[in-house]
Amino acid sequence: MSERPEAPVLRLFPKALEAFGRHVRLITPHQWPAPTPCSEWSVRDIVNHLTAEQLWVPELLMGSTVAEVGTRFDGDVLDDDPAAFWQNAAEAAEEAFRVPGSADVTVHLSFGDVAATSYCAQLTADAVVHTWDLAHGLGADPGLSGELVDFALAEIDSWGDLAGTGLFAPALPVPEGASTLTRLLARTGRRDGP
Repeated sequence: MSERPEAPVLRLFPKALEAFGRHVRLITPHQWPAPTPCSEWSVRDIVNHLTAEQLWVPELLMGSTVAEVGTRFDGDVLDDDPAAFWQNAAEAAEEAFRVPGSADVTVHLSFGDVAATSYCAQLTADAVVHTWDLAHGLGADPGLSGELVDFALAEIDSWGDLAGTGLFAPALPVPEGASTLTRLLARTGRRDGP
């Protein structure tokens, strides 16, 4: 019996986490409170957000509901070693998606039940966008691959009206012929450049 091919997102998810993690490892102590393009979030807030997202992954892939997990991952999950807490959470999330059969489960999210691969796609797109946010806050090159940016734009385009969720700023206009990264950022209310 042949193995089923891996869903592309299961290959891209670790790459998105690594792109984010490269920037986490660059953060110096004085940069943690630095502002980012997410107007209400500092560098530490973005790392905390992505770390908490990864902490949820093993729980949800094992069948827990949002109500069962409760407030365990609310607030600041980074403690006094943010980079280490990020790395541990990212590794645990990657490992959870490598468990045989994990891609076939149904995940119970706050807005309903979805396929694990759809959940993974959401996490991947979020990591890509926040990698850009984090890099911008650090004054660094985001270094995002075209493959990750293309995937994130396609995924986020499938979500419909982002501004209506209250989680994103309104989309910005983009010039004709804009790059995929510029279109991705504009779709999420961010401007690529001054």
